[in-house]
Amino acid sequence: MRPSGRAADALRSVSLQPGVARHAEGSCLIRMGVTEVLCTASVEGRVPPFLRGKGEGWVTAEYGMLPRATHTRGDREAARGKQSGRTQEIQRLIGRSLRAVVDRKAMGEVSIVLDCDVITADGGTRCAAITGAWVALHQALEHCVTKNLISANPLRDQVAAISCGLWEGEPILDLEYVEDSAAQADANFVLTGKGGIVEVQGTAEGEPFSDAQLLGLMALARKGTAELFAAQRRAIGAA
Repeated sequence: MRPSGRAADALRSVSLQPGVARHAEGSCLIRMGVTEVLCTASVEGRVPPFLRGKGEGWVTAEYGMLPRATHTRGDREAARGKQSGRTQEIQRLIGRSLRAVVDRKAMGEVSIVLDCDVITADGGTRCAAITGAWVALHQALEHCVTKNLISANPLRDQVAAISCGLWEGEPILDLEYVEDSAAQADANFVLTGKGGIVEVQGTAEGEPFSDAQLLGLMALARKGTAELFAAQRRAIGAA
């Protein structure tokens, strides 16, 4: 039995609350079990220098963990003077994932910055950040339409992410920290609502895993993200 007591194919409780940040053009507080991530989307009327004059927009992300997001206090990266490699890797992943479902030509020369701040970490923070950031991005793009910055919402699809892993040889969905830290293998799947694959990150912690096991993890990820896509649609409907 899983330490969480959940069935192998069960998500943790999921909550996506849009519009929680007063000043941001888009925002969403996502909860996956105990894990909580605040995602905000800020609209900027300019693009990076490499895009100027090309008529394309840009979507990028920053990611961070509050000092007491975990059991012991972590130093703020600003106090250390640099970001960790993990932080840089995660925020690049979030940016890639959201750009994959946006028509940047339809944005014009507008940038949206997604800030994903982990309030409480109990596994799956990067996946929660991607899932919640899509809701914040949708809200920000709707704001742009309302303000006549763009003519229509340029989102082409939904995107969400979920972790899967091998626990005692069996595939399980949506790992909590205690499961993730002891899993034989773990993987993060970034998938789109139309069935596309944006990114798969998979690592064996001990024995290599097989093609069949990878396909089993993918099947779980498909099931889990289908539930997350439904939760996203409910959230934007509520917004």
